[in-house]
Amino acid sequence: MPAGVSWGQYITFSVSAMLSMLAGSQLVHLQYKPLLDLNKYIEKELQHLPPDVQKKIRQELKEEGVLK
Repeated sequence: MPAGVSWGQYITFSVSAMLSMLAGSQLVHLQYKPLLDLNKYIEKELQHLPPDVQKKIRQELKEEGVLK
């Protein structure tokens, strides 16, 4: 077994690590709500591109449902 530990210890550690990562990411999304301003962020970044590229990217993002 990896690192000289038993299967039980290995599985316990792996499950604990996965649960703590999932809980941490859920906490971040509930507390900070990083996706609420996604459209504003995308629009801000698109301003740095040429107009023809902006139009193409906006069209693709609307087709994918990212932009409204």
